[in-house]
Amino acid sequence: MVVVTLQRNKCIGCNYCVELAPGQFQMSKKDGKSVLLKSVDRKGFHTLKSADHSILENCEAAVKACPVKIISVKET
Repeated sequence: MVVVTLQRNKCIGCNYCVELAPGQFQMSKKDGKSVLLKSVDRKGFHTLKSADHSILENCEAAVKACPVKIISVKET
């Protein structure tokens, strides 16, 4: 299982996550912040749990590229 978490309220809209992991992230047209697709929001933490391990590499690249360090990825 791959678990991706995004603290959306701290997003600055740099778009790196979308460029590196377009299957998991997109930019909101409403507020210009990143959206973690198919995620569940719990108190500002948007979490995606996926059995697809092929997303791991792209999501890890997004974690490294994020200038405000609001994305985390772990493999369970």
